[in-house]
Amino acid sequence: MTHYSRLSRVVLDVPDDRHDDELAFWRDAIGPPIEHIERFPAFHGADLGGDMGLLVQRLGDGPARVHVDIHTTDRAAEVARLEKLGAVVLDDSQLWTVLRDPAGLVFCVVPDRSLDATNATEWPD
Repeated sequence: MTHYSRLSRVVLDVPDDRHDDELAFWRDAIGPPIEHIERFPAFHGADLGGDMGLLVQRLGDGPARVHVDIHTTDRAAEVARLEKLGAVVLDDSQLWTVLRDPAGLVFCVVPDRSLDATNATEWPD
């Protein structure tokens, strides 16, 4: 059995008190429209073309930061693969899994059924 994954999103995590200014900045900076994502109230997103997108996420507490999202057809298999490479799971309670890479940077693994051999990397399980 195999699964597919790819780097899919750059996510800007922004504290509540800076979110609206940050969203306005990136709307003017990148060109493509950044629209509210109805399923997730804290997110606004833009398609950057190809296979990449930008999300502006309301963080709540903590400093602003950037993280990436890896989309995959099999979240459990992708998380296990990344753990073997040195990632550590921080939170697996949402629709996505939050991990920390060996350098200490946070990233997410997100399920995505639209991936296949034409648009992602195939990994043996």
